[in-house]
Amino acid sequence: MLELRPTCEHCDRALPPEATEARICSYECTFCAECVDSVLENVCPNCGGGFTPRPIRPSVNWRADNYLGKDPASTVIKHKPVDVAAHAKFLAKIRDIPPEDR
Repeated sequence: MLELRPTCEHCDRALPPEATEARICSYECTFCAECVDSVLENVCPNCGGGFTPRPIRPSVNWRADNYLGKDPASTVIKHKPVDVAAHAKFLAKIRDIPPEDR
């Protein structure tokens, strides 16, 4: 199951479990929508993949103990600000390739 990391890896913005602005790549690298759009240009600096909105885990036990109360969000912060200059070089190579073709 997803860790639901608590903050944006780049700007350290709080991304609680219910945050609709949280974005993840297939490795669950977590960034806020603003950083994904304005800094990363939909290219994960860690793997080169694209981003998608992070799903919201139910806060209510609607069925079979599959909810936030049983499986809480992570509290481990992974704050690794992106080296913007290095990312610009990386972007130059793959930004025009759609995520599904990278």
